[in-house]
Amino acid sequence: MIDEIHVSNVALIRDASFSPSRGLTAITGETGAGKTALLSACKLLVGGRADKAAVREGADRLSVEGRLFFDNAADIPEGVELEDGEAVVCRRVSIDGRSRASVNGHMASAKEIARLVAPTLDLCSQHEHQALMRPTTHLSLLDAWAKDSISEAHANYLSAFEAAKRAADELSRVKAAGEASTARLDEARFTLQRIDSVGVSDEGEYEELAARLEKAENAESLVSATNCAYESLSGEGGAIDALDAAASALEGASAYDKTLADLASSLREASYVLEDVSREALSYRDSVEFDCDALEEAQERMAALQGLLRAFGPRLSDVIAAREEAAELVSLVDDAEERERTAVRALEAAERELSEAATALDTARRKMAPRFAQAVSKVMARLEMGSASLECEVSELPRDKWTKEGPHQVEFMFRPGSGMQARPLARIASGGEVSRVMLAIKVALGEADSVDTLLFDEVDAGVGGATAVALASVLADLAKTHQVIVVTHLAQVAVAADVHYVVRKTQGDVPETSLSVVSGEERAFEIARMLSGDVTETSLAHAREMLHNASSE
Repeated sequence: MIDEIHVSNVALIRDASFSPSRGLTAITGETGAGKTALLSACKLLVGGRADKAAVREGADRLSVEGRLFFDNAADIPEGVELEDGEAVVCRRVSIDGRSRASVNGHMASAKEIARLVAPTLDLCSQHEHQALMRPTTHLSLLDAWAKDSISEAHANYLSAFEAAKRAADELSRVKAAGEASTARLDEARFTLQRIDSVGVSDEGEYEELAARLEKAENAESLVSATNCAYESLSGEGGAIDALDAAASALEGASAYDKTLADLASSLREASYVLEDVSREALSYRDSVEFDCDALEEAQERMAALQGLLRAFGPRLSDVIAAREEAAELVSLVDDAEERERTAVRALEAAERELSEAATALDTARRKMAPRFAQAVSKVMARLEMGSASLECEVSELPRDKWTKEGPHQVEFMFRPGSGMQARPLARIASGGEVSRVMLAIKVALGEADSVDTLLFDEVDAGVGGATAVALASVLADLAKTHQVIVVTHLAQVAVAADVHYVVRKTQGDVPETSLSVVSGEERAFEIARMLSGDVTETSLAHAREMLHNASSE
């Protein structure tokens, strides 16, 4: 949803701000006033190609800034972080053609801006190749409209499609392993034999063995140290005897001064601690074993493990992984035929399930396609398009062309009249027809449409009279579910807008375009100009009446 667009030095525009309504916003102005410059600015915001020719004469660069809000977090592309769903997008184009872009103050590429903004904004005009005009998007539009009727069938198809892909990948893997070169197979067998000859199963064995060896190799030093500690504490004349003597002396003197009793008590407690240390040191000394055979065995085990680490490490977990990989390859080759038969049967079963799911999805889409086309055609009839209608063509794809979206393609076909041939929507020549068909599709989609903002240009080309009134009514309906911005020359459309902007161009040596919102009597004058080309009492009275009727509806 666009909150505001600020444009500077684009074509004839020096500086202008534009805050469209959440409903219907109309942009009007005399021919050549500069409405096209606003559309060019919007194209830049959706990642369009930068053109130095758009820079205002005398300026060194142009700038377009837009503040957008994403009401639905699901609309924000993966990997993009926005605070409170708000994005400030900026494009700057210098006179030398260099383009710079940013999102919330952080540098971004035009592609990154397109990924963020383009899915939320449709530029609906004769000359734009917007999403609706690409047949590849038609299937998703049908599914969005028929979501309640198709979603379950599509979910089942997607699950079966992914299962079939996994089965096909497994078969390819089994076949590739079965065709493994002799060198690879010999290497795998050697790896398996070498690791199994050592026998490795516990990732923590190396650390445990290293600690045990450290103790065994230094047993003499450990015994000497703990024996020294024991003798120093408990031996004759050791620390414990000295503490006991000191405590006894203080206890005897405490008869004359009670404070010495506390000192004696502290010495007794320290003596108890030293006795505990002495006992543990003696116990440790007696537990140390001098087993030369065990030491030699542990050293040999350590050497074997270090050899594996050098070959397959640096960790035992890497050694274990290398063994599993080698064992898998050897097993695949040794049991290649049986594994391939199993993989073929699994793929055939997955393909049968996929075929059933594809049939169910095809049935659901073919059932909903004419209903969608009928809904769009009803809106086209409201737009006074005569017997013109839309058809939704569903065609099957060969199995190798199936995608996650389905086993077929969908394309919208336009029939200009009941007696005329339907043609692909993308090939319609009339810009006015294109815009009105797009408008009808958007109205039929309603809230199911993933695009929040629609900018219409030339939607009223060649329209007048009753058709103009119908067009205004349809745009107003669309604005209930979308943010709609329409560049129009029809007074009937302008009076239906929630916000009305006027583009004006001043005369002079260097013409300048301004953009301003109009309301009240100023808006009535603009409507009167649109009605008659000039403001007269009659046209002004008519304009006031139209505005009054629109506000009371």
